[in-house]
Amino acid sequence: MSLWGLALVAGLIPLLTIHATFAVSVLEGHVSFCMPYWDSCTSISRTGREGTSYFIFKGTMLPAAALGIVFWWLNGRWLRQLGVHTWGVLWVPWLGLIAGLALGVYTLALGHAGDGFNLTRRIGVVLYFSFTFICQLLISAGLRSHPLWRHPGNRLLNLCQFTLAVGILSVMLNGVMPEFYSRRDDAFEWILALLINLHALWLAWLWRKSRFRMRLWAG
Repeated sequence: MSLWGLALVAGLIPLLTIHATFAVSVLEGHVSFCMPYWDSCTSISRTGREGTSYFIFKGTMLPAAALGIVFWWLNGRWLRQLGVHTWGVLWVPWLGLIAGLALGVYTLALGHAGDGFNLTRRIGVVLYFSFTFICQLLISAGLRSHPLWRHPGNRLLNLCQFTLAVGILSVMLNGVMPEFYSRRDDAFEWILALLINLHALWLAWLWRKSRFRMRLWAG
C-alpha cells in the first residue's frame, strides 16, 4: 500500500490541532485574538487547557502521538528501501518512539494544575521537540548521503539548520535580554512547532515522489 498519505496526516494533525484550538479558545473567550507567531499572546498549551479546546486537543494529539511513532518507524524503513544505511537510520525509530511518548505524556498532563503536572508538561514538550528535531536531522543527513536524493536532503538540512538557529536565538535572548524574551517566548514556541511540522510535510511529499510502498501484513 502507498504510505505517503499517512505521513501527510502525521504532519497535518498537530499543525491543524493547535490552530483549531486557538480559534476555538478565541471564540469562547479563553484567549484574546492575535497573531501568535508575532504577538506572542498565548502559548500553544494555553489554547488547549479550557473549554471545548481541552477535548479537541486531547482527542487529536493523543492519536497524533501514536501516529508519530509509526511515522518515524516507517521513515527508517523508507531510508533502507532507498539504500541509505547510515548509522543514524538505526536510531530514528527509537528516537521517534521517545518523541511520541513525550507528546502523549505532555498531552495527558495538559489542563491539570499542580507542580507535578507543570513539570511533566515541561519535560514532555522539551523531549518531544528535541527528539523530533534529532530524527529530522538524521533523516535529512541520510538523504544527503544518497546520490539520487542529495538535493532534497540538502534542502531538508537547510530547514533543520534554520530550526536550530531559531532555537539558539531563543536561548540567547533568554540569557541576554530576559525581559524581552519573556514577552516573545510563546512566539518562538509557535514558530518552532510550525517548522517541525513543515519538515514532516516535506517528508510526506518525498514519500510520494519515491512511491514508498510496503506490505503491512502477510498474505
